[in-house]
Amino acid sequence: MSNFYEERTTMIAARDLQEFVPFGRDHCKHHPNALNLQLRQLQPASELWSSDGAAGLVGSLQEVTIHEKQKESWQLRKGVSEIGEDVDYDEELYVAGNMVIWSKGSKSQALAVYKAFTVDSPVQQALWCDFIISQDKSEKAYSSHEIEKCICILQSSCINMHSIEGKDYIASLPFQVANVWPTKYGLLFERSTSSHEVPPGSPREPLPTMFSMLHPLDEITPLVCKSGSLFGSPRVQYVVDHAMKIVFLNTDPSIVMTYDAVQNVHSVWTLRRVRSEEENVVLKFSEQGGTPQNVATSSSLTAHLRSLSKGDSPVTSPFQNYSSIHSQSRSTSSPSLHSRSPSISNMAALSRAHSPALGVHSFSGVQRFNISSHNQSPKRHSISHSPNSNSNGSFLAPETEPIVPELCIDHLWTETMTNIREKNSQASKVFITSDLCGQKFLCFLVESQLQLRCVKFQESNDKTQLIFGSVTNIPAKDAAPVEKIDTMLVLEGSGNLVLYTGVVRVGKVFIPGLPAPSLTMSNTMPRPSTPLDGISTPKPLSKLLGSLDEFDFEGSLSPVIAPKKARPSETGSDDDWEYLLNSDYHQNVESHLLNRALCLSSSEVSQMKDEDFSQNLSLDSSTLLFTHIPAIFFVLHLVYEELKLNTLMGEGICSLVELLVQLARDLKLGPYVDHYYRDYPTLVRTTGQVCMIDPGQTGFMHHPSFFTSEPPSIYQWVSSCLKGEGMPPYPYLPGICERSRLVVLSIALYILGDESSVSDESSQYLTKITIAPQKLQVEQEENRFSFRHSTSVSSLAEKLVVWMTNVGFTLRDLETLPFGVALPIRDAIYHCREQPASDWPEAVCLLIGRQDLSKQACEGNLPRGKSSVTQVLSSDVPSGTETEEEDDGMNDMNHEVMSLIWSEDLRVQDVRRLLQSAHPVRVNVVQYPELSDHEFIEEKENRLLQLCQRTMALPVGRGMFTLFSYHPVPTEPLPIPKLNLTGRAPPRNTTVDLNSGNIDVPPNMTSWASFHNGVAAGLKIAPASQIDSAWIVYNKPKHAELANEYAGFLMALGLNGHLTKLATLNIHDYLTKGHEMTSIGLLLGVSAAKLGTMDMSITRLLSIHIPALLPPTSTELDVPHNVQVAAVVGIGLVYQGTAHRHTAEVLLAEIGRPPGPEMEYCTDRESYSLAAGLALGMVCLGHGSNLIGMSDLNVPEQLYQYMVGGHRRFQTGMHREKHKSPSYQIKEGDTINVDVTCPGATLALAMIYLKTNNRSIADWLRAPDTMYLLDFVKPEFLLLRTLARCLILWDDILPNSKWVDSNVPQIIRENSISLSEIELPCSEDLNLETLSQAHVYIIAGACLSLGFRFAGSENLSAFNCLHKFAKDFMTYLSAPNASVTGPYNLETCLSVVLLSLAMVMAGSGNLKVLQLCRFLHMKTGGEMNYGFHLAHHMALGLLFLGGGRYSLSTSNSSIAALLCALYPHFPAHSTDNRYHLQALRHLYVLAAEPRLLVPVDVDTNTPCYALLEVTYKGTQWYEQTKEELMAPTLLPELHLLKQIKVKGPRYWELLIDLSKGTQHLKSILSKDGVLYVKLRAGQLSYKEDPMGWQSLLAQTVANRNSEARAFKPETISAFTSDPALLSFAEYFCKPTVNMGQKQEILDLFSSVLYECVTQETPEMLPAYIAMDQAIRRLGRREMSETSELWQIKLVLEFFSSRSHQERLQNHPKRGLFMNSEFLPVVKCTIDNTLDQWLQAGGDMCVHAYLSGQPLEESQLSMLACFLVYHSVPAPRHLPPLGLEGSTSFAELLFKFKQLKMPVRALLRLAPLLLGNPQPMVM
Repeated sequence: MSNFYEERTTMIAARDLQEFVPFGRDHCKHHPNALNLQLRQLQPASELWSSDGAAGLVGSLQEVTIHEKQKESWQLRKGVSEIGEDVDYDEELYVAGNMVIWSKGSKSQALAVYKAFTVDSPVQQALWCDFIISQDKSEKAYSSHEIEKCICILQSSCINMHSIEGKDYIASLPFQVANVWPTKYGLLFERSTSSHEVPPGSPREPLPTMFSMLHPLDEITPLVCKSGSLFGSPRVQYVVDHAMKIVFLNTDPSIVMTYDAVQNVHSVWTLRRVRSEEENVVLKFSEQGGTPQNVATSSSLTAHLRSLSKGDSPVTSPFQNYSSIHSQSRSTSSPSLHSRSPSISNMAALSRAHSPALGVHSFSGVQRFNISSHNQSPKRHSISHSPNSNSNGSFLAPETEPIVPELCIDHLWTETMTNIREKNSQASKVFITSDLCGQKFLCFLVESQLQLRCVKFQESNDKTQLIFGSVTNIPAKDAAPVEKIDTMLVLEGSGNLVLYTGVVRVGKVFIPGLPAPSLTMSNTMPRPSTPLDGISTPKPLSKLLGSLDEFDFEGSLSPVIAPKKARPSETGSDDDWEYLLNSDYHQNVESHLLNRALCLSSSEVSQMKDEDFSQNLSLDSSTLLFTHIPAIFFVLHLVYEELKLNTLMGEGICSLVELLVQLARDLKLGPYVDHYYRDYPTLVRTTGQVCMIDPGQTGFMHHPSFFTSEPPSIYQWVSSCLKGEGMPPYPYLPGICERSRLVVLSIALYILGDESSVSDESSQYLTKITIAPQKLQVEQEENRFSFRHSTSVSSLAEKLVVWMTNVGFTLRDLETLPFGVALPIRDAIYHCREQPASDWPEAVCLLIGRQDLSKQACEGNLPRGKSSVTQVLSSDVPSGTETEEEDDGMNDMNHEVMSLIWSEDLRVQDVRRLLQSAHPVRVNVVQYPELSDHEFIEEKENRLLQLCQRTMALPVGRGMFTLFSYHPVPTEPLPIPKLNLTGRAPPRNTTVDLNSGNIDVPPNMTSWASFHNGVAAGLKIAPASQIDSAWIVYNKPKHAELANEYAGFLMALGLNGHLTKLATLNIHDYLTKGHEMTSIGLLLGVSAAKLGTMDMSITRLLSIHIPALLPPTSTELDVPHNVQVAAVVGIGLVYQGTAHRHTAEVLLAEIGRPPGPEMEYCTDRESYSLAAGLALGMVCLGHGSNLIGMSDLNVPEQLYQYMVGGHRRFQTGMHREKHKSPSYQIKEGDTINVDVTCPGATLALAMIYLKTNNRSIADWLRAPDTMYLLDFVKPEFLLLRTLARCLILWDDILPNSKWVDSNVPQIIRENSISLSEIELPCSEDLNLETLSQAHVYIIAGACLSLGFRFAGSENLSAFNCLHKFAKDFMTYLSAPNASVTGPYNLETCLSVVLLSLAMVMAGSGNLKVLQLCRFLHMKTGGEMNYGFHLAHHMALGLLFLGGGRYSLSTSNSSIAALLCALYPHFPAHSTDNRYHLQALRHLYVLAAEPRLLVPVDVDTNTPCYALLEVTYKGTQWYEQTKEELMAPTLLPELHLLKQIKVKGPRYWELLIDLSKGTQHLKSILSKDGVLYVKLRAGQLSYKEDPMGWQSLLAQTVANRNSEARAFKPETISAFTSDPALLSFAEYFCKPTVNMGQKQEILDLFSSVLYECVTQETPEMLPAYIAMDQAIRRLGRREMSETSELWQIKLVLEFFSSRSHQERLQNHPKRGLFMNSEFLPVVKCTIDNTLDQWLQAGGDMCVHAYLSGQPLEESQLSMLACFLVYHSVPAPRHLPPLGLEGSTSFAELLFKFKQLKMPVRALLRLAPLLLGNPQPMVM
């Protein structure tokens, strides 16, 4: 070896060295210090460990330092993310003074402060530590629990822990700590031992020196040590040896290294949890024959630890302080003083698992201390037991438990003792490194002896313990591991930096700009003050060695010898490179065989000739891996096939081929040589090559089981699949051939249609090559693959795309696949792009190139309210204009979408004008001459009062119009527009005011109007907004007169679901104020928010307000009547649909609640009874006769009785005594007062039997058909009965006037007067008034039921029918004999019909209904009271519900809510709640659902028009039908639909299939209904081109073939915005002046581009061009490699494959993926070229090849092309009979059948094979 030891050293150079400056040092200078923080949030440090008040001052003075030299230290580590994975950045923890600074940074990003901490006293140490949050203390459980990552900051007497999640802990330390170490389990403390410490017991029992703490909330427990003794069992005890110091602690493997200062040796211990037997040994010394003294000691230890949380100074022993402790223990009142951490109360301390130490919580440290000390000294013993010290008696009862140890160190290894050990040989730095073979070493540097000692260690076979081996000493001053490349750097005494791997020297590292001897690895600063500096230095070093990370040691680097003199150089070192090139070592490497494989040849050295080269080489067959060359060769072959699937790896393949060919020749593998020849004909010669291995050695070769004699070829495999032939499974090497695997499986899935190919782990298409011996396979085992027809093709494409996304395949990977192999995948992608599913994940949509879908999927993952959708659909209202005009509460509507929905007129502005209530009204009164001025003013004010009836009714409608249209800013209160009840009188525009005192204004007139105004404002808030309890309270107004608005605001928040966020405390606060409106709003709001949940806390809240739900003995609460009504309805909402028995029973009784003896329950009884009925209906909603467990209540019979009257039943149940004495005011007797109970009972029946089609119940509700019976029923109740009857017989409702009239009994129909007649017929026994009133009410009831049945459906026939009746009622009103029926009744009926009309057309903004509403808006005075205005404007609001974004649902729950909201008895004036509580009018919100679908163009991000095709499911009334809608549009109810499709041709199709579930569509609709769509190429949007006449395709496709050439490249910008395509058009398709030859190529490019863009397959452009180039190259006979020909062949095979043909049959309309004219031309051209070559002498060449004769050099490449293109088998496969044996073509066909050779190829070969030299050219 001596000849190597010359000046030939290898060097690794690094850039100039800089001193490492910790980032924290600079930051510290600018950080605000403790002095600047005048108001410290923490208590002063003193208070933490002193119960003495006076010490507080001293403590706070300690914080002030006059001047102190800061000592600093820092620690670095590789970044760890929140989850615990490694991430690519570094973290630094810097400590100086009272500050700890944690910063992070990476190569690409400078360090930045992540967190900074300032504490009260100087930081002694800071470190990272992970605590396990676990209840289970066993070793096994370690891995499974979550981890709390913390920063621990050690101060002199406490340790602060701050977790990443933001929890803070402080633990006080019961002793001075010398050192803290982070372990796998928690923290390890070393107690600092001072020389004067006196052990408390006998000298044999010192206190432990090491302690552990597993979690900030756990106790600090002593460490147990288990040391092996020479004989007998190992010894288990606490660690008490003062001489033992920890020098190193590692978490994985969990080991501790200690140094014994007395014996001067290092030992290694494993750190683990204590086992129970060791615990017992330590805790029960007495059982092993120890003296009682030992017992005392163990508990004295306990006491020592516990007592130190008191005020003693931790340094001195606690035992000198006995009396003070005693006095303290008497005076202590607060238990928290004893708790371990001053900031955490005892309860908090208990929150961790109750470890035994926490078991006796009532006794804290002091008492334990007393007990233990009694056992110790008899003198104290007697004192404490003397009778006069009974103050302590209570402490002495229980026996205290000692502290249970948690961790144990178990001895592993101690270095051998030597006689000449120096006194101080403690290791200054310890680390674990591993060498390149994975062998691990524990290295420790003993600086005093300049030695680095490396101990080899490894895990035992059962993985339970570590086995340590021999020690190797390396002379060194310093050392550091370089982890990434498994080496370490050693600084030798001479100043050289040397790289070692394990204990083997590798090379020397040269650092320019530093004279060698001065180099030392530690920072040049004062040494860091922590013992962790071993960890803190190597990081900058490895930064300096950045270049090392990529270095590879596999070459034969020579060992290092004498150093070459280091020259400082400013410019860098080219000389080193020259030096290396001229060294002998380089020449050696140059001549190595690998050189050619790896392209290492240098430019100067002349290339040797192959023949000479082979002479001077011989192979050494004795080497270890020689026999495995076949395996290595086979794997390299698979790598070669893998590289063929990446178009970017062409260079690598060429170099690899040379190596493989040589190996194949050496191994005598003819088929492989042939295979490479066909791929690279110019690189591979077929004959005349030397074989290097002599035949004798070939026998020793070990051919592995997976080796096949036929070379596996991925192209061949794909080709066979496309042709439908069988192929053996493709061999695949996990982790290497990933692309091959992907291609094989995707072809199997898509071409062969085998769905299981990607789902199974082991596939029949792949053989996995593993180390394990395999079952030997039959060499030529072939599965017959055939295309399976089982599934629809589209689902195969879908499955393929989804699977590829799952394995992480992206578009960039697809671009690097060769185009022929990629074609099937692209075809699948093209398929999916045409008809994607709407619920695919984002990655899939990106792969298939549908940005609209990927954006939709991406939106779907965002939390609601944060999505960009809201920005898309938020209107930018110019702020200037809005400030001048008063806020009318309708500014935040989305005008962009509304202008799309109603584009042709200004109806939205009109609605806004009709509904605004913030501006004064015009009071137009003519002053007649006879009116005095004073009377005129009164006249004006009376007129204003009339108009105000209308103004006060507007907010309910406005709430409907602006429903859920606004996202409030959490920092600003919600703007509530003010309700303006003033007027302006023309001509002088003088103000008219109601408060002038001239006329009488009803008291509290505006209270309900303000309430409605508040609700309307609150309902603007969208359910997705971010709102919290604080914001709700923040909106509370300062002025008492606005309290009603706030009450409404609270109710609105309940209706949109935000009230659940309001804290219970605040709810209670509002209710105790006793403000009636606030209570109503709050109770209804909370109930609506908890709809149908049976929530107990809300039930309690409501029960307090309902006397019937309180126990009979409870105190009478004075609850206002309206609040009771609201509470009853609230109960109905909370228990909706639950059929809860007790609730139903109480509500049933409440419908008929009699008036009480005093004045209670006497006024407004009707609304209470109605509320009880509605609530009962909600509780049993739709249950019909299935009311389980309620048969004894006879619900329907009881309700029937309430409806028609009769004797009152005896009150059962607990409320009997309440109703004993009758009322003194109201004489009802013992019959039911039907006028009170009928409405509630009727509606309750309707809701219980809703949609059940129960005829028997419905017959009860039929209108009476005799005059006698008609006289008994209020005409108004007939409306309710008809409505109830129709709701029960839901399926019988038909949208025509014939059905409406069929509800009128015959007697009325026959005798009813037509209102237009002039004189009335007189009849003695018929009461015409009754008949005509009954008639109109019954018709109104039927119309209302029609409204419910078709709510939100926009059903045309329902609309026409209702519109006709509305017109009729309007004509009746002006008829001469309207007085018979009564104008009031007619107005009521008209309002009901109008509401029904608005329900059917909800959200649609229908113009005819709007005209009706506008007409009625103008009618004021006469019979038009507040209630009618309310009804008309509610109809207007419903018509534009939510600005056209919402519609009504017909679910049971919605119908119940609408019945409450649209109850057809309207208030007479604004304070009228007698028949129906006004607040219930807002419950319509519960029936509103978002159904507007807004297409948004994904490129411009603006709403646009798109054509939808909606498919309805079939029902009993109609078949499955399709309807086309132009979106944005309201969708029908989702349960009626089967699917929704965005139709072409302008936009990409998109299908949302609702048969799988409506969840996806619901989430789209709830997020403002945004559906992303993407314009197809060459199309204009509907806005720009409504008729579709300007589209580019319309112009160009008219006469396509002649136009193709005239396609101007300029026009392409209309088709696509892809910059690559635009540039292609610019540079390759623009004709220049003298084109000449190139014109033809230009035309080709233009038409290819046109084809790609119009067919939307721009990704095929490269494939077209590659094919064209390849054909031209073949024509010029310049094919140096056949891969492109292979690709063309695969393309042709794909398009003729069966699977593709079937696809075309199934989808005849499908856009062609490649132009159908292009492919036959390609095929023809190639055939012609090859046939010409055959005729020009190629046939001889083929013949020579087939008969194994030598070939001409010049013909090699064309021959390979011919063989590949025609799939000619290798000569060895030809029939053994010999080629000339056949006589006829038929015979040839038969022989070649097995070889799967195509007939057209055989025809070309036939002349050669049949001995007829002229080829038959086809």
